[in-house]
Amino acid sequence: MDSTTQRVAATQGPGTTLPVTDLGRDGRQDGHGPALATTTSEARKSYYGVAPIKKPHWKWEIVLYFFLGGVASGAYTIATIAEVVGNRRHRDIVRAGRYVALPCLIASPLLLIKDLGKPSRFFNMLRVFKIKSPMSMGTWGLIGFSGFAGLSAVAELADQGVARGTIPSRLALLLPRALIGRAGSFFALFVGGYTGVLLSATTVPLWSKNKYLLGPTFISGAVSTGAAAIDLALTMSGKDDDATVAALEETEAVALATEIAMLAAQAATSGKLVDPLLKGKYRSLFIPSVALGIVLPFLAQVNGALRGHRTRGGRLLTSILVLLGGLALRWSLVFAGKATAEDPEAYFKLNR
Repeated sequence: MDSTTQRVAATQGPGTTLPVTDLGRDGRQDGHGPALATTTSEARKSYYGVAPIKKPHWKWEIVLYFFLGGVASGAYTIATIAEVVGNRRHRDIVRAGRYVALPCLIASPLLLIKDLGKPSRFFNMLRVFKIKSPMSMGTWGLIGFSGFAGLSAVAELADQGVARGTIPSRLALLLPRALIGRAGSFFALFVGGYTGVLLSATTVPLWSKNKYLLGPTFISGAVSTGAAAIDLALTMSGKDDDATVAALEETEAVALATEIAMLAAQAATSGKLVDPLLKGKYRSLFIPSVALGIVLPFLAQVNGALRGHRTRGGRLLTSILVLLGGLALRWSLVFAGKATAEDPEAYFKLNR
């Protein structure tokens, strides 16, 4: 490239072409410079070094929010199912699920507020209701879920005799627990899945490529971590009879199998977009999260079901692995997605 062409190309900027009037009959600038194709290819090559989109600013607060929201969603939904199909037989699962969900939901808005920087920004999101906005719908879904979870936890405390005889306890005993649980489960499932939909609604290559798979992946992950949290709470409290353990293990095994299928589908459809997870810097987090936090617990659950018995220590270890795996998986998916947003070639491959 001669000096004249370099000056013109620099003035025009990356990705531009030289005017036709400046070209000689042989396609060269003033009959001396390189051909037009060379100029555009050089410009295009330099443009590939600039990310066409901005990566999300999300940090650890959002990852932890995704994780805790999923645990709350899964635990609350499992509690409702146990209440519907198990009646008094699975009362321990119902109670534990309600108690697990509430603290997770108390922490979730705090994490969102910390990520936003100012409490006023969170409250400003409640001034509007946009059906087409995943962020707006997610905020309102979280508020609705928190309300039902709070009522359910209060009703369970009153049923256990906490503050017996007081006016608040008497009022709590009048609450329609079954109806509240069913209504709250709608919001619980919404919160469990909307986080995946929120990711897929962006232009980040890894997330956008899997827009139909992230929602189901996050819902199955919510159910598996929710079941693990309930199992952990019951095992530590000693309320782990065979019927209760069997019901939780079956639920957890189905959720883990679904999660494995969803992740396999993502790997099959993502092509090189999955490189940050399998070959890049997040490989050391993603692969152990799948192997130790999903596949190994699934095999342990199947083995326990075949043998008909599992030790208390084995259940504790499995529950902890599922919870740590769920957190690590969300961490790697979020930050690997951000890595693909910084890769211009990944963006152009997605949009070709």
